[in-house]
Amino acid sequence: MADNGMSPETKKVLKWGAIGALIAIPVPFVGPLIGAAIGGGLGYAKAKGKI
Repeated sequence: MADNGMSPETKKVLKWGAIGALIAIPVPFVGPLIGAAIGGGLGYAKAKGKI
């Protein structure tokens, strides 16, 4: 995979945010936003070694 200049923390936040948003799609309007926020937070915590 080509290095696009993103830090490992950014990559994890993006990945987990996308996963959270996909899981929350069935809930109209706010579901994907909340899911992305929770997923992003989880990715950030994993990247920082807090989980």
